[in-house]
Amino acid sequence: MATSPAQQGGNATGGTFAPVYDAQKRPITAGGFVDSGPVIFKDITKAAGLSGWSHKMGSPKKPLIIDTDGSGIALLDYDNDGWLDIYLVNGSTFNALDGKEEPPHAALFHNNHDGTFTDVAAKAGVTNDRWGFGVTVGDYDNDGWPDIFVSNWGKNRLYHNNHDGTFTDVAQKAGVALDNWSSGATWGDFDGDGRLDLFVAGYVHFERKEVSGAGTEAAAPSFCQFRGVPVMCGPRGLKGQPDHLFHNNGDGTFTDVSVKAGVADKNAYYGFAAIFVDINGDGKPDLVVGNDSEPNYLYINKGDGSFEDQSYDSGFALNRDGREIASMGIAAGDYENNGGIDFFVTDFSDDYKVLFRQDPDHAFTDVSDKVGLEKIPIPFVGWGDGFIDYDNDGWLDLFMANGHVYPEVDQHDWGTTFAERPLLFHNVTGSGERVFEYVPPVIGTGLADVIPARSAAFGDLFNDGRIDVVINPIDGPPTLLRNVNSDRHHWIEMKLVGGPKSPRDAMCATVYLKANGMRMRQDVLSSGGFISSNDQRLHFGLGDSTDAGTAEIHWPSGKTETVTFPAVDRIYTIRETKGITGALCSGKPCKSH
Repeated sequence: MATSPAQQGGNATGGTFAPVYDAQKRPITAGGFVDSGPVIFKDITKAAGLSGWSHKMGSPKKPLIIDTDGSGIALLDYDNDGWLDIYLVNGSTFNALDGKEEPPHAALFHNNHDGTFTDVAAKAGVTNDRWGFGVTVGDYDNDGWPDIFVSNWGKNRLYHNNHDGTFTDVAQKAGVALDNWSSGATWGDFDGDGRLDLFVAGYVHFERKEVSGAGTEAAAPSFCQFRGVPVMCGPRGLKGQPDHLFHNNGDGTFTDVSVKAGVADKNAYYGFAAIFVDINGDGKPDLVVGNDSEPNYLYINKGDGSFEDQSYDSGFALNRDGREIASMGIAAGDYENNGGIDFFVTDFSDDYKVLFRQDPDHAFTDVSDKVGLEKIPIPFVGWGDGFIDYDNDGWLDLFMANGHVYPEVDQHDWGTTFAERPLLFHNVTGSGERVFEYVPPVIGTGLADVIPARSAAFGDLFNDGRIDVVINPIDGPPTLLRNVNSDRHHWIEMKLVGGPKSPRDAMCATVYLKANGMRMRQDVLSSGGFISSNDQRLHFGLGDSTDAGTAEIHWPSGKTETVTFPAVDRIYTIRETKGITGALCSGKPCKSH
């Protein structure tokens, strides 16, 4: 039974819950392992060549909020060789910013096509060397090559892809550098001119000169407590940072249209995740923003260059108890295969994580308790999340990466830990509706990894039709979980290429695939989870069906196209109005498609 939280600085929670332990008296966040069961993921971090890189953010003691939040991940094919590469954002330290030590570098791991990766960030010119947070990928100049936007505390980066394995930072020239603390960002063509626009959420307005002890002048240390213990301050009690929407001018520059478009965040909420996605099926990208310990935003695209704030009317602003939550990551997907887009939002420990199911009227209902997601995640601090069909049965499952923000929790008997294991839930049928069944962590497998996780990104890293997971922790090496599930289900994937009136990368296109007796939905999204960017190829599990089905593609231009696929277990390239133009089999061009 939860008790009411006292009014103080910090994070929104549901109260104080009794500790949860496993049979060995370990906190459930770092225990609960089983000896046998389905093995879903294998940790191949070292074998893949990723273990030599390390994330670093501020002081290990985490006295300030700037030290605690972690950084994002992007999965992208930066060199257009047909294989996903991995971009890991890094943090920084005050000493690095002062030139007293080498700054932590971001990593760009090139996929070597043999299960290993090589860090080429320095050669590519994308080390950032600033205090990094979020990342989103989009081809903003429609040249057919993905560009990378990195949000920082300080000025942001917009890395333009030079087509030769290198990038050039053009953020200042483009007008999107901003300053102070940017977090989640997302690309989408909100006004239908065929060019990607950029939304950047602002988090906390953090001024180093205001730092005093464990808090700031705005919030004394005694005000900032967790379960009665003094901890770092924030976000509550600190000044927020507004959001920005940048219109793409088509000449390499952007114009801030936040106020005109109605998304300026006049309340200066603590923004984290942001996603452009078509919520109501009208072909125009809408916008959702997860705010930390404040109401979430949901903006509906009016089609006239502006948005209508439907945060409260839609039911997305608050959970079913009418409370704001400490929103961190947002997963978007159609978990019921009914054509709607649903959102799963991670948040702080001592609170349940929220599944917002889309209703037929495009409003949202918090159904966490009805689908089996309410109780198990309560002790965990959830960050990166994703709807992924890990077993290719045609139904979207749910993955969460977890880790606490207060190192102090390891010193107390609270049933939670700083380093935490991930959570996986399998989408199954229960009492006539879809529910999520907890997948226990088998000892020695990826689900038993206990790490202070932050962001997670999802994609088919090995071109084998299985969705893998990359986790960026705080202060440590990344984790690569390869999908080794034993199913033999079929699948297809699609890389969409937009025509002259769509963004080249077909951002925010929606595809409905009729196959295996179902109608499944996937969207091309530039962002997802916690301030990260997933594989933008669309992945559909087909179960045991050997018929790859027929896709109804809703392009950003407004055109609708129907494509029938000749074979399963392939990665198809589809160009707007031209249909299938290529296919990969086991990572190589198919002999026929």
